[in-house]
Amino acid sequence: MAQQTEVENPQETSTGTPSHGETHSAAPPPRSHASRFFRDRPAARWLLVAMLIALGIGAYFTWRYFSSYESTDDAEVDGYLYPVSARISGYVSQVHVTDNQLVRPGEVVVEIDPRDYQVAVDQAQAALSDAEAGARAAGISVPITTVSTSSEVTTAEAEIANVQAGISAAQQQYDAARAQLVQAEANNTRAQSDLARYKQLVAKKEISEQLYDQAVANAASTAAAVQAAQAAVAAANQGVQQARARLAQAEADLRSAQTGPQQVRSIRERAAAALATVAEKRAALERAELNLQYTKIVAPVAGEVIKNVVVGMNVQPGQQLLTVAPVEGLWVTANFKETQLKDMRPGQPAEITVDSNGRTYRGHVNSISGSTGAKLSLLPPENATGNYVKVVQRIPVKITIDPGQNGDRILRIGMSVEPKVFLR
Repeated sequence: MAQQTEVENPQETSTGTPSHGETHSAAPPPRSHASRFFRDRPAARWLLVAMLIALGIGAYFTWRYFSSYESTDDAEVDGYLYPVSARISGYVSQVHVTDNQLVRPGEVVVEIDPRDYQVAVDQAQAALSDAEAGARAAGISVPITTVSTSSEVTTAEAEIANVQAGISAAQQQYDAARAQLVQAEANNTRAQSDLARYKQLVAKKEISEQLYDQAVANAASTAAAVQAAQAAVAAANQGVQQARARLAQAEADLRSAQTGPQQVRSIRERAAAALATVAEKRAALERAELNLQYTKIVAPVAGEVIKNVVVGMNVQPGQQLLTVAPVEGLWVTANFKETQLKDMRPGQPAEITVDSNGRTYRGHVNSISGSTGAKLSLLPPENATGNYVKVVQRIPVKITIDPGQNGDRILRIGMSVEPKVFLR
């Protein structure tokens, strides 16, 4: 029966319908190669499912990894270049370093001829010694002047008291001499009157010659007494005038002595001025000593020398002699696109791959700049124009290198690096 069916099948009409009288059904379509593969190998279905699941998991973790960090190739090692300049003018006598030499902080790198500055120090020292001697002398004068003026006041006051007492005594002597003069004049007047009477009586022989001679002698004596009294009065008056002159002198001396506080103040001011001069000379000495120290120019930090000074140069204050490129304390300046900073924060860990040696260094985000790099350029862009084209800006991010990463001091300022900042 099967054979008959196979023979009869080719006899179908061109329209695909069986011949008249046939009653059997159509045959099922043949299976595909994949269907036969999974039918013959039932475990392949589960293997494919497992592969699809593994691929999905791998794709998920790959997506999580690439979305967990941001990286850029627009980055370089950065740091401060320390210019070493002269603080004084002079002749360069010695240069102790060569190009690319490693120096330590405080190491002498250049020396300027110190002889001129040593002479200035000696001169300043001599001027200071002279000022100190003058200050000591002025200081000694203050107590001496104080005691002296105080003694002069006391002496002048005592002299005035003595002179005033002398004036009183001289006045009393003058008054006594005046009284004696009055008495002598009275006696003389009486004696002269008696002499006139006796002269008339002796002429009449009414008295004896002896009595008349006594009257003459008495009249002459009283006249001499008057003259003596007049001289005593004149002398007493002269004594009074002299005493008054001494009083005027004593009062003048007292007024002069009373200017003692002003004299003491003046002496003290001169002593203060001498001390100020000492301070000025000491400051000049310190400046001269500083200038002498500045003849030895030292390295400010540890680093490698970039030299541009030679022996024999005459340098001026502020003139740069060399540059020290530090080998420690370096960081990375990475210019990330602004679209990469959405989840970036200070403190996030980072990995820095250096182009020169392929090494990877660990670090952390230190800070994010407050401006784009374009705004800090010499000619910042002006977007307020008619032909505005939006450009993704880059913002500098400072990434510090963890301590101990640059022990071999391979990193140099300006090296190209590729940082990778892990956001989560």
